[in-house]
Amino acid sequence: MTAIFSPSLMCMDLTHFREHIHILNTRADRYHVDVMDGHYVKNITLSPFFIEELRKLTDKPIDVHLMAEYPQEFLIDACIDAGASMICLHPEVVQRDVFRIIRHIHQRDCKVGFVLNPATPISALDSFIHLIDRVTIMTIDPGFAGQPFIKEMLRKIKKVRKIKEQEGYSYSIEVDGSCNESTFRLLAEAGNEIYIIGNSGLFGLHKQLDTAWQTMEQLFTKETASIESRE
Repeated sequence: MTAIFSPSLMCMDLTHFREHIHILNTRADRYHVDVMDGHYVKNITLSPFFIEELRKLTDKPIDVHLMAEYPQEFLIDACIDAGASMICLHPEVVQRDVFRIIRHIHQRDCKVGFVLNPATPISALDSFIHLIDRVTIMTIDPGFAGQPFIKEMLRKIKKVRKIKEQEGYSYSIEVDGSCNESTFRLLAEAGNEIYIIGNSGLFGLHKQLDTAWQTMEQLFTKETASIESRE
């Protein structure tokens, strides 16, 4: 089964940053960078400076997930300036200016996505879903890696997929949270397209990253083979 894999770089061993990016450049489809402000979620992770350093080492797309209360004040432009390919936002924090923000990001030749927290309904995107490039479904509460998978989100993924197919929308569908051996099949069956892989899905599988990646791919193939055969 064809899938797109996006390593979550907040989970990588930053003491081997350059080495690991060189390895991932030959394997990953794109990169996922979490930028948290300590307010929207009680954590602080990566930054526009990190994106800038990453861009020096790769020509892969860099997707930036902004978990910030006021991303429009400076973070959006700072991340685009640093080399972001896509800005992913939470609808709760930009509803007042959402059309202006979407237009601004597109005018800067950058793609825009929206992230649905577990308790955020798909209807939060109703007014502008036709304008966006990505819908990301959080299958854990945002802010910290390593949380248990919220199985109720499978229904949300199916609904987002159904809306895309019925309306002819072009957005991609992505899952963030606990993408690993125990969920690969469930997510694929629900209609997911992009898998953000972190500790349990990639970096924690082996101390050697190239071996960890090979293991991840083997697990994904094993878990989703039955879906492919049915198709």
